[in-house]
Amino acid sequence: MPGRTLADVEPTVAPEPALDPESLEPEEERPRLPGLSPSRASDYQQCPLLFRLRVIDRLPEPPSPAALRGTLVHAVLERLFDRPAGQRTPDAAADLLAPVWAELVAADPRATEVLDEGGEDGWFAAARALLETYFTLEDPNRLEPAERELPVRLVTEGGWEMRGIVDRLDVAPNGAVRVVDYKTGRSPREGFESSALFQMRFYALLLSRLRGRVPDMLQLVYLGDGVLLRHVPDERELAVIERRVAALWDSILDAGRRGEFAPRTSPLCDWCAHRALCPAFGGTPPPLDPDAVERALGVRPES
Repeated sequence: MPGRTLADVEPTVAPEPALDPESLEPEEERPRLPGLSPSRASDYQQCPLLFRLRVIDRLPEPPSPAALRGTLVHAVLERLFDRPAGQRTPDAAADLLAPVWAELVAADPRATEVLDEGGEDGWFAAARALLETYFTLEDPNRLEPAERELPVRLVTEGGWEMRGIVDRLDVAPNGAVRVVDYKTGRSPREGFESSALFQMRFYALLLSRLRGRVPDMLQLVYLGDGVLLRHVPDERELAVIERRVAALWDSILDAGRRGEFAPRTSPLCDWCAHRALCPAFGGTPPPLDPDAVERALGVRPES
C-alpha cells in the first residue's frame, strides 16, 4: 500500500475542498456558539473576506463538483461499514452510489447542476473509480470502526467552540486510536502537506482533550492518486496547534470588532465563488450587518 509520513512545512497551493460540519447540519441544528472548524480556520487564513462571506453573511455558493463528489464518496464509505465483514466489496460500494446520490439531490436539487454531458453515468463512473482506489489502500472487511462521521466539539476556556467531523475513528484491541480522513483529491506533493496536517492535528487536539488521550495515528486516505499519508502526533505539537488556533480566533474577533475583513489575493481566487463581490477584482461586498457579526462571532463592530 502506498504511504508516506506527513511533513510539517508550507501549505499546498490548491487544497482539496473540505467538508465542514456547519455545511452538513440543518439550519436549526447548526451550533449557536461562536467557533471554528478546520475548514473555516483555513478560510480565514486564506482570505478574511472569504471567511466573512461564508460565516457572517452566509452567502450561498453554487454546487462544487469536487465537494459534491467528496460528499457522495464519503457517504458511500460510511454506509459500506453497515454491511457485515465479508460483504464490503467494490461492487457493494458501487451499488450504494445511486441511492446515496438520490438522497443528496432530494436534499438539494441544485446538486444536478454539476452533471456534465456524461450525465449520471459519467458522474457515477468517476465516483466508482475513487471507490475502486480505496480498496487498493485498505481492506474494509478487516476493519470495525469505533466511530464514523463523528461530530467533535470542545468549548474552550474563552467560551468559543472548536468543532469538526471525523470521518472515521479506529480503536485497536490494545486501545490504540487512529483518526482517519478520506480525501477524494490527489495527495499534496512532498513538502506541501502542512494544510492537511493542520486539519488532522486540529481533530487530534479535540479528541485528546475530550477523551484524555492523544491519538496514536493520524491517517489521510487520498483516493485521487491512491496514497496514504500517516503521522504520529504528540502532546507538544497539539499544544502548539492549540495556541495557533487560539491566536487565529483572537485575530478573527479583532477583525469583527473593527468590522474589517480584507481580501487576500492568491491563485485560489480563480476558484472563488464570491470573486464578483471582491474589491480586489472590482466588486463590492454587501454591507456588514452588525447583528450577523454578533451571531457568528459573539462581538459587535465598534463603529
